[in-house]
Amino acid sequence: MCCGHESRHGSKHQGHRHGGSCACGGHSYFGPAFWTQEEKVTWLEEYLAGLQEEVKTVKERIAVVKAEQ
Repeated sequence: MCCGHESRHGSKHQGHRHGGSCACGGHSYFGPAFWTQEEKVTWLEEYLAGLQEEVKTVKERIAVVKAEQ
């Protein structure tokens, strides 16, 4: 059964985080047990970019909802 996650690539991302086995293609946040400093920074930068994209999407949705009133 899919958990309802949709990828950011080509469809709306819903901020979904999991390490489960629903086979939805979502990102698992269980990675290597030991990360290099560079890997940590890269992962955090990518995570931040994803969060910023989510903020942008939420702001756009708020504007749409306000315009409908």
